[in-house]
Amino acid sequence: MKNKVAFVTGGSQGIGAAVAKSLVDKGLKVAITGRDQAKLDAIQKTLDPQLQLPILCIRADVRNYQELAAAVALVHEKFGTIDTVVANAGVGHFVAIDEMSHEQWNETIDTNLTGVFNTIKACLADLKESRGYFITMASLAGTNFFEKASAYNASKFGLVGFTQAVMLDLRKYGIKVTTIMPGSVSTHFNNNIPSDQDAWKIQPEDLGQMVVDLLSMPERTLPSKIEVRPSFPGK
Repeated sequence: MKNKVAFVTGGSQGIGAAVAKSLVDKGLKVAITGRDQAKLDAIQKTLDPQLQLPILCIRADVRNYQELAAAVALVHEKFGTIDTVVANAGVGHFVAIDEMSHEQWNETIDTNLTGVFNTIKACLADLKESRGYFITMASLAGTNFFEKASAYNASKFGLVGFTQAVMLDLRKYGIKVTTIMPGSVSTHFNNNIPSDQDAWKIQPEDLGQMVVDLLSMPERTLPSKIEVRPSFPGK
């Protein structure tokens, strides 16, 4: 994996930041995108205090294809190509349908589903050239519906189906495609503040390790859909 190039959306915190760290630790060159420049600056300092590692932090909104295309152009300028893409950017609005606004619906679908479409379209030429890997970060909410999650369920059900169809489209080019579907993860998602009370949950670094493990699989083998749960439920 050393000197390969990874592109991680939503990489300024949580799962995306943990994935980026795991890849950097394995010697990959990593480009991170996010919407908040302050958070991007903070993760840059966390991952690379001496500003010596091959890490590129780019402000880009996955809902905007042109911004993603510009980010990919910066990666080309800095690193030359892209071998692995981790489409991680996501949001969640958890309210009943009678309380949900059009803005909340649109942000959820445009980020969690259309944002992944924009990501693969922006990176596809590179992945074809490198015979690379495209990984989406879905959720167990992509197969299990629950109350006050109509937009989130719709986006993740759609993402799981989208990723599996893309996998079938791209296998003939030698591109691997996997969707990871975590359950409860200890992050700031949905306004959670990680604490000792979250020790039972999947930790972000566990998913970072999973991405590394996927990249280490023999070329002949493709885990195309992975459900991930905490080993023991919270009390």
